[in-house]
Amino acid sequence: MVNGKAAVVEEFALHRVGPEGTESVFSDYTAVLKGDEEQDFLRKLFLKPFASMAETSEFTHPVSLEYNVLHGLCADIEAGKDLVGCSRAIAKHLLDVSRHHTIKAGDLFVARFSGVELGGAPYQAVGMYKYDDKEVFIESRVADGTIGMQLCRGLGSSKPNKACLVVFTLGGYTVFVIDDNANTEYWQKDFVGHKPKQDHVNSTNSVLELTRSFITEQLPQDMSIARADQIDLLNRSVQYFKENQEFNRTSFAKEVFQEEEVIESFQRFGQQYKNDRDVQFNDIFEISAHAVKKQARVFKSVLKLDKNFHIYIHGDRDKIEHGVDEKGRKFYKIYYEQES
Repeated sequence: MVNGKAAVVEEFALHRVGPEGTESVFSDYTAVLKGDEEQDFLRKLFLKPFASMAETSEFTHPVSLEYNVLHGLCADIEAGKDLVGCSRAIAKHLLDVSRHHTIKAGDLFVARFSGVELGGAPYQAVGMYKYDDKEVFIESRVADGTIGMQLCRGLGSSKPNKACLVVFTLGGYTVFVIDDNANTEYWQKDFVGHKPKQDHVNSTNSVLELTRSFITEQLPQDMSIARADQIDLLNRSVQYFKENQEFNRTSFAKEVFQEEEVIESFQRFGQQYKNDRDVQFNDIFEISAHAVKKQARVFKSVLKLDKNFHIYIHGDRDKIEHGVDEKGRKFYKIYYEQES
């Protein structure tokens, strides 16, 4: 989703933030590292954690977006204001919202980027990263013909405990959020303040989740359906998203579900799904290949038979038959041409 291979880390600031009663230290300068090796390291440190994310967000606030503090500070950075002052304000904002929460002392990085690719286009961006822990590594040194070593603590391949990348996309910022505790209120709600963005990425995610819920939960309540037929519907759903660049609800329902009774049930379930989860997506939208790749992993194509067999169904449903013998034992008959 986020491609940082050609991005440039223009500058970054480091602050030490801690819970109430501990000392916080605010830097008064930014670091600029332009060497190829340094830039490669910084890209891996700051942008790689977001590379596999398929959920996009946008800033929000219960009253008005103008009251979202982080949104305002990011707007200042996009407008070219001094990163030192903005990053200090970001660090103090984090301390303010975490005052009544139990947090660990840690390092807060604020980095400004250019050339962050999203959807094939490059953008300016800013990232905030809180590291609570550091790695232990051995540093070797050669001096006067002898070699020595010492244990050091620092940052390397570890992911940040919490992070937020704000990409300055047109028509509203695109926000990505990392939280090692999945849903820490002070970070998710009070510090960032975000909600799912209504774009093709989240639309793809939502429709795939809706479809999986319909096939595995609702459809068995509406009618008697064999597990092999459920798996076939799941496979056809994913195949539609893989083979098409655009989602069309009408053509999707006809191609996947085919029977009018099932199509009507799917449409009713979809409307209820939107209302219950407060999500929005259009009937027609561009399909996100990255979201499909990630969501396809949870579309299970495994048919489990007692504790004896697992059958993986990937293709032609007509090559597997279900029945019951004269003794009342259930069976599947599988047709094939080659084995390996």
